[in-house]
Amino acid sequence: MTSQLRLGRLLGSAEMARAFTVAVLVAVFGSFAIERMSSPVTLATVVAVLCVLGAGILWVRREELSPLRIAPSSLIAFLGWAIVSLAWSTDKSDTIAGWLALLGFAFLAITVGHIRDTLQTVRALGDALRVLLGVSLGMEILSGILFDLPFTFLGIQGNLAIGGPVQGIFGSRNMLGFVVVIALITFVIEWRSQSLSAQVAIPSIALGVLLAFLSASPTVLVLAVAVGVVAVALTIVRHTPSDRRSIVQWVLGVLVALALTAAFALRHPIIALLDAGSDFSIRASLWNTILDFSALRPIQGWGWFGPWARGEFPFTYINFQLDDHHQSALNAYFDVLLQLGWAGLVLFLLLGGVATVRSWLVASARRSVVYAWTPLMLVTLAVDSMFESFTLVGAGWFMLVLCALRAGQSRSWRESIDAANTGVIPTLRAEG
Repeated sequence: MTSQLRLGRLLGSAEMARAFTVAVLVAVFGSFAIERMSSPVTLATVVAVLCVLGAGILWVRREELSPLRIAPSSLIAFLGWAIVSLAWSTDKSDTIAGWLALLGFAFLAITVGHIRDTLQTVRALGDALRVLLGVSLGMEILSGILFDLPFTFLGIQGNLAIGGPVQGIFGSRNMLGFVVVIALITFVIEWRSQSLSAQVAIPSIALGVLLAFLSASPTVLVLAVAVGVVAVALTIVRHTPSDRRSIVQWVLGVLVALALTAAFALRHPIIALLDAGSDFSIRASLWNTILDFSALRPIQGWGWFGPWARGEFPFTYINFQLDDHHQSALNAYFDVLLQLGWAGLVLFLLLGGVATVRSWLVASARRSVVYAWTPLMLVTLAVDSMFESFTLVGAGWFMLVLCALRAGQSRSWRESIDAANTGVIPTLRAEG
């Protein structure tokens, strides 16, 4: 009995919550390196062990949790539809494996979201990414300068001496760019919230900017512009008096719609400016082929797989037609459409869209800058999903679930039900 009490105290302690969160973040963002240096089984074991530990932590803290607010309903619906696709999947075992990967990373995100608040999450993510980006730069220096030899087991090509592109320990330059943008947002929020001193924040930001430049990823510039515009718009809203805030929100919404329309109309000059013509041409051909196959199963899709399984229809046939070896649709929305049909795509858009609106409203009303972290992350995920499928696997999926949970904790229909049971009416007080 004494040992059980000690174990309960350990699992419920703040120190365990902090250590667990950092361990999860390092494992999630370092998943490619873990898999390459050992095996997919090792990565699956690491995730499974963390899930078991997370379940123990949540069980010990069960009195602090509300069953209605464990996870967003849109997330549950998306996971439910993905497992239902087992009924028409072309490979049942691959669908189960892909779904378990979704569930495992989602459960880790849910656990972190319930045992850490936003500021604690930001600080833990900042600590984890500083280490991983530092290791990435160190490995690139070893490969590209000291040894002048590619580290093929990590996908590092050793191009640092010629100015890049570099991949770090994340597998590709686009994934490195994606992680760097997440890191830069986190570092800036840490600094602005005064949870990080300038002596640490400035070198961290410099490291992120350096790796963003060396990655030579065309998506980094797009993400940086999108995040910058959203940050400016959010700053304007936050500094607007509460009685005029709704008008400003509507004006910004109209401007965003006009900007998206203009971007679509000027897409060819923009692509030429970014020097991404050949890259976009490859994506356009892939997406057109995916639309042809999606038309055969428009509602339900071909079944959930996650990353494209080798030897499975329709992925192999798509690559055969294009004479390529794509491992994803290079677009999260097209990937969901292909695998889960229009029904799955609607659920996926609801998951991200509702979370973005909720987090934006919270960040608009709360004075602390830390509340800006969630909408900025969701915008990063949404924009990057137009060029890569990172949001459906690993770190990207983890961040989407974490941000959706975080947004729902502040503005959710569940709060009204909880209020009816407790007699406390939850309010979101506008500050400023």
